[in-house]
Amino acid sequence: MIKKIGVLTSGGDAPGMNAAVAGVIRAANAKGIEVYGIRDGYKGLINGWFEKVDIDFAQEILTRGGTRLGSARLPEFKEESVRQIGVDNLKKAGIEALVVCGGDGSYMGAQRLTEMGINCVGLPGTIDNDIVSSDYTIGFDTALNTIIEAIDRIRDTMQSHNRAAVVEVMGNHCGDLALYAGTTTGCEVISTSESKLTEEEICEQVKVLAKKGKRSVIVLVTENLYDSNALAKKVEEKSGYVTRATILGHTQRGGIPTGMDRYLAVTSAIYAVDQLAAGKGGVYVGLDGNKLVARDINSTLNMPRKDKSQELSTIRLLNSQFKK
Repeated sequence: MIKKIGVLTSGGDAPGMNAAVAGVIRAANAKGIEVYGIRDGYKGLINGWFEKVDIDFAQEILTRGGTRLGSARLPEFKEESVRQIGVDNLKKAGIEALVVCGGDGSYMGAQRLTEMGINCVGLPGTIDNDIVSSDYTIGFDTALNTIIEAIDRIRDTMQSHNRAAVVEVMGNHCGDLALYAGTTTGCEVISTSESKLTEEEICEQVKVLAKKGKRSVIVLVTENLYDSNALAKKVEEKSGYVTRATILGHTQRGGIPTGMDRYLAVTSAIYAVDQLAAGKGGVYVGLDGNKLVARDINSTLNMPRKDKSQELSTIRLLNSQFKK
């Protein structure tokens, strides 16, 4: 049985990461395993920023947003010589295995460390929901609810003044935040990375709604597709609506995690500790339906993303319906 494990958070922060760390501590403690928190992700690994964490620490961070351990990007970690420094630091501290909470890039680092003799298990921590081998990721539900609340507020003022709004949300190359938020708030126009509309198509759709007399229109777009402020000006010119852009930005990452994100984080963490205690590494814990599964990291990194274009087409059609 292993005696010491480490836990780190890597990549962009996500609500529920603290709950995942707390879950690791509690599950390991129940098995008599010591846990060491590693500050600032892989950067802390190569700098030896380790500290023993206990049940009191777990209780303190369980409900908090962000990541108490911190996170930092380290592109150099792809180099074996850099990773070797981290491996040497772990061995010197007697840390035999790691739980890594983060996204695809974090998983690749975990796989490489496993190949170098340090068993690692990954937890899917990212608001984007872009880890294709897990139905949902830690942080997605909280971010989604933050977006929904923002859109509901924006709708109130757009409706009051007969205006349109362009709302930009995160998602990287995954449109799930936009799809789910657009579905649940009735956004009339939705454009995602997987199903991108041209600026002309967006303007034409808003123009049609304006001619029908719709009092408010929300155009919801995934980040990095357009210059949202410039798009708002084009929508205004073509449709006649006074139009403003709202870029939600990092508000989507912060905040107290929802119950569902906490539940996913804690149960995934317990499952991860079980994997390490059984001597397994190079796997990630994902949600498949309502069941947690452990899959080989290498085999999942290049899994094709589920095609949701038909679902998005249906929502676009339903949300654009309006009769004066």
